[in-house]
Amino acid sequence: MTNKILGYRRENGRVGIRNHVVILPLDDLSNAACEAVANNIKGTLALPHPYGRLQFGEDLDLHFRTLIGAGSNPNVAAVVVIGIEPVWTNRVVEGIAKTGKPVAGFAIEKNGDLNTIAAASRKALEFVQFATELPRVPCDLKELWVSCKCGESDTTSGIASNPTVGNAFDKLYENGNTLLFGETTELTGGEHLVAARCVNDEVRAKFQASFDRYAALVEAHKTDDLCDSQPTKGNIEGGLTTIEEKALGNIQKIGRKCKVHGVLDKAEAPTGPGLWYMDSSSAAAEMVTLCAAAGFVAHFFPTGQGNIIGNPILPVIKLSANPRTVRTMSEHIDVDVSGILRREMNYDAAGDKLLERLIQTANGRVTAAEGLGHREFVFTRLYESA
Repeated sequence: MTNKILGYRRENGRVGIRNHVVILPLDDLSNAACEAVANNIKGTLALPHPYGRLQFGEDLDLHFRTLIGAGSNPNVAAVVVIGIEPVWTNRVVEGIAKTGKPVAGFAIEKNGDLNTIAAASRKALEFVQFATELPRVPCDLKELWVSCKCGESDTTSGIASNPTVGNAFDKLYENGNTLLFGETTELTGGEHLVAARCVNDEVRAKFQASFDRYAALVEAHKTDDLCDSQPTKGNIEGGLTTIEEKALGNIQKIGRKCKVHGVLDKAEAPTGPGLWYMDSSSAAAEMVTLCAAAGFVAHFFPTGQGNIIGNPILPVIKLSANPRTVRTMSEHIDVDVSGILRREMNYDAAGDKLLERLIQTANGRVTAAEGLGHREFVFTRLYESA
């Protein structure tokens, strides 16, 4: 495994592997203007989403954390923010500006769509010209922040594709990379195994508190089990009959050597290298969006039955060990590790194969999800709007 990649060194020292100019709507009312700017200026990327004003409390904080985190991601070179009014728009602009990257904000109130689109398009063109002059430079592999999540899991996930991620994570952990896992609901029945991997009692207590919060939520809604949600119908079809079976397979993604260095809230960035746990949804698009907002630049996504998730900012590298999925959904799979089931490949070789694809992706190779245009940008919400 090489220890060098070619990446983009950002103003704050972080390393990105993509060079997007993002047109970011503050709220749902601004989606049309953002998409119009992206249509006007080629080489930009609009990120429409369905949420707007009248959020409050933790939901509002998470909304801003997700927007600012997405714009601050090292895979983003510059950002144009458009909102219905100036105060909240400027809050996002100011948050992204702390990274040092170019960012500008535009408010639609008292200007209208047409004037806003025209002014934002001029700035977007300036940012595209800036971004396209930026060169890739040699960077250390350990500077990559790599996250993981699984989807449409089946029996092949727990015995092959998830352990492949675990093998790769072990190697990246020893290399000094910053790593992330989460999916609180999908640790049920195996949470004690994660707790045992925490580096100290403080981290262990924080992890246990996050899991207990979820368990209390289930109890409060009088839910005796998670049928129709966990495991999903696809999981059951794939041979996973209980959430405990799913959890034991899910936990394979953190390898054998990794220790949990800290616990993060949703869309919160880690403060140092090592393996971090994020208290997060198990919904694929939500979790990957949270990883992007937390600053991660590449994502491992093992799938059994076949999940087609992508993200506009965070390249999603999908792997599968299910021979049927590899055959019928080959255009979605970046790494085929079905050889493990045929005893043609061991975990170590599979982990190396995944790391090779990571390095290729970091150097500019387009993932299957990117090539197919999968740009799922989905927020996590906690409450109703006010």
